[in-house]
Amino acid sequence: MSTALKAAIALAAVSALALTACGPTEDGAAGPTASGSASASASGSPSASTSASASPSKSASAKPSKSASPSKSPTPGSTDPDYDVFPCSTFDVTFTATLAEPTTSSYLLKITNKGTKACRALGHPVVTFGDLDGQATERGAAPGIEDAIRLEPGQSAYAGLMGGAKDGKGKTVNSIALTMNTESDLKQTPLKASTPGLYVSPDKNSVTAWMNNAEDALSL
Repeated sequence: MSTALKAAIALAAVSALALTACGPTEDGAAGPTASGSASASASGSPSASTSASASPSKSASAKPSKSASPSKSPTPGSTDPDYDVFPCSTFDVTFTATLAEPTTSSYLLKITNKGTKACRALGHPVVTFGDLDGQATERGAAPGIEDAIRLEPGQSAYAGLMGGAKDGKGKTVNSIALTMNTESDLKQTPLKASTPGLYVSPDKNSVTAWMNNAEDALSL
């Protein structure tokens, strides 16, 4: 065999060996590298959806709105103009008695709120006659406490007192005393008024409930 032919065969063998060695190496290198890169990308870098769900949203961290706060409770009775209006006592009013009809010994009783707050004139006035025992008989019906006359400072209420016609059974007194119905055990200082020659019949004396005007008080 000639030297040139041997050299050609040797060169062909080297080339074949080189191709065989390079082919698997390149395929193997490409495979693991791509797989490793994909795996690293999947496990090492969080996806967009994972990152979004892990971070708290603005709505979750925002402060609660004002409507979520409980509103202030209104003061009990503050919307009711009468919640602190108490019955009038003799400490709240001034008192006068004026002769209206001599024949029946009728007097107009008047009270006036002298205080700085409103009060209610409840029921009938409690009237006693001088040094006589007992009190005047109530005449007519009186409104309940919720409908009783409300007296603002300076306002007045009226009642009609009748001693009765002279029937020979009664006595004459020169003064009367008044206290107010307070529906309580409040001790009051009686308010006195002069009633010269007032005849008091044990069967005919009476007093009306408190009213808004003198005419009604004397006509009942």
